[in-house]
Order: sequence, then C-alpha cells, then structure tokens
Amino acid sequence: MRLRFPMPARRARAVPLLAASALVVPVLAGLAPTLFTGGAATAQSAAKPQGEPRSPEGKRYLSQPLVTSIYTADPSAHVFNGKIYVYPSHDIDVTTADDDLGNQYAMRDYRVLSMDRIGGPVKVNPVALDVKDVPWASQQMWAPDAAYKNGTYYLYFPVRDKQLDKNGLGTFRIGVATSKSPVGPFKADPKPIAGSFSMDPAVFTDANGASYMYFGGIWGGQLQRWKDGKFDPNGSDTDLGQDDQPALSGKIARLNPDMKSFAETPRDVQILDEAGKPVLGGDHERRFFEASWVFKRGGKYYYTYSTGDTHFLNYATGDNPYGPFTYKGHILKPVQGWTSHHSIIEWNKKWWLFYADTQLSNKNHLRNVKVTELKFAPDGSIPTIDPFVN
Repeated sequence: MRLRFPMPARRARAVPLLAASALVVPVLAGLAPTLFTGGAATAQSAAKPQGEPRSPEGKRYLSQPLVTSIYTADPSAHVFNGKIYVYPSHDIDVTTADDDLGNQYAMRDYRVLSMDRIGGPVKVNPVALDVKDVPWASQQMWAPDAAYKNGTYYLYFPVRDKQLDKNGLGTFRIGVATSKSPVGPFKADPKPIAGSFSMDPAVFTDANGASYMYFGGIWGGQLQRWKDGKFDPNGSDTDLGQDDQPALSGKIARLNPDMKSFAETPRDVQILDEAGKPVLGGDHERRFFEASWVFKRGGKYYYTYSTGDTHFLNYATGDNPYGPFTYKGHILKPVQGWTSHHSIIEWNKKWWLFYADTQLSNKNHLRNVKVTELKFAPDGSIPTIDPFVN
C-alpha cells in the first residue's frame, strides 16, 4: 500500500512521467544499462546514461527504476519457469490530497512486469485485471501478489467492496483471479475470499506444498477496525492508540488446495522483541504496519514487513510459517517517498529485494519499482541497505 505524510523536504516539483525511449539507466551498478519502453514493448539495451539522477536533496540513488513508461509500486516478484515476473500496483495521477485513508492511491488495474534476468530487458505487459471486471469491487486496487499451483496462476488483490463506511468508502477485501498465463489476463472470482479482510496479500508456499496467505495493514488498510473479529465501520482511521499494549498484528491463514479459500480462521502473526515479549504499539520503528512478505532460508522463516510512518523495512525470524517471529533489524532504510512495500526472491544463486520510491515523480502516490541485491551475513542476519549511495 502506502499512505499519507509526504516528507516535507521531498515536496519538489513533480517530474512528468517519461515517454517510451526517454530514459536510459543502469538497473544496478555494474550491470548493463537498459532502455525502458512503454506499453507491451520490450526494453532494449542502450548506451551509458548522460549524467546521473539524484534526489531533490542531491543524493545518488542506489538503484534505478525498472520501468519509466508507467508508475509502479508494491512489487511482488516471483520466479516462474526460470523467468522473473513482478506483480506491482499501477499508480495513476489524481488530484486527491494525501491522507491517512490512502485516497490518493486510486489504482484501477494491474500490469505485470517480466524479465529474463536481473539487469536485463523489462517488459510491461498489457492489463492483467481491471477493477471494472471485478463484480464486487468499487475502487482502489492496491498491492497484489501471485502464486502458481495446479497448472494455474493465481492473482491475489485487495480492493474496496461496495459496502460504505463512515467515510463513504468500501471495506477492503481480498479477491482472487486466475489465468493460464503468468501475465494474464486474469478472470476474477465473483466474490472475495470468504473470511478475508484488510489488504496486502502475500502467499508463501512451503517445501511440503502447503500455501499460506499473509495479509493486513493498519490505517487505510483498516486492520485496526477488525480488532474484535468483526468490521467496525465507525472504527479508528489510524491505530488503536494503545502504545503500551502489544501492537496490532498482521494475519496468516493456510490456503485450501484450491488456492481460493482459507482452510482455517486467520490468526495473528506475532512479532516478539529480543526478550521474547510482544513488540508494543508505541514502538513505531519495530511494530507491524503493512506489507508482509515471507521467505525461507537456511531452515529459518523470514517475516518481513513495513513500519509505515517510520518508513523502515524490517525482518523477524521464526521456526515455522505461523511464528512467533523474533525481531532482528532493518532491511531497508527510508526511501524517497512514504512507503517500503517490497518482495524478496532468490534468483541465480543470489537474493534480491524489490522495492519502490518516488524518483520519477517526487510524489508519494506516483512511484517506481526498483531492485537491489540482498545480502546475508554468515549467521543469517541481513545487513541494512541504504537506498542512497554514500
């Protein structure tokens, strides 16, 4: 997702989205530069860029946008049949002011990015799913995810339904759509997943074939309105204001073999501090806000998430998919812009972090997806990444 609070120092003049063939940039330092094109066109290799993009504060970016023909955010990356597919949000420009409800994030469809290798050509595929083709949906197609099983690709997406709350907005539910192609088009089921709520679905499939959905997000994601297991249309727009109590938790539910329904009632994903106690609601640099993502490495399950209003991307580790997970540290320092929704994959014997910032626009609701290598220390810990080059 991604909510409000533009960072004051970053309220620079917006940069128009570049036309196809307008920007030549290296995806990662040391890799071949790439020319990114729009529509369904495939990016082509090109010469080294003239000049070096910098932030409004004059900082050098660690990585460059994967594509410049559309605005993208909330990247969920996967490797299917040896090829990399990224399922991002598709940001669009609106005049709505930034607010805690996320009204400025008015996305209406999804388009899949595909590439044969990190640093290689990136293809922006045609629309995979449009809000008008989801019978129960009203607006705001936020951060999606995808999975493959049973010879079918599954696209999971959060979108508001048509039952209005005190703000005149629908309740976020999680839908599922299917396709025989990883890039779609996807056909949405006629109803949301029964028992689903909030946003930011992320599906992890373990080595034994069991699949789990992690989901949830506070503030605009409405997780705080489900504190008693039932939606409160008049509930808080932000959090519960209980700083000395355990923080609100993201959710987990095992999926049935059909990959379209929950096999159990969603339960909390608990994050513990170093002393084994729950992270508190007032600990905004460590508590869960949104953007769950899970991967397994070295026998450990890594639960990664965003802290939202403090702009960190964190990780915690546990011994099984349900947790509890013990907080370990920051993966990524604050990026330019508000959010740190991300994904992590293993490809070509290395690990990669996909994230987004606002390099192309300097506006919180118009973002661009990036990728950088994720490294591990011998003990499995993750050195913190700075999104700017010092």
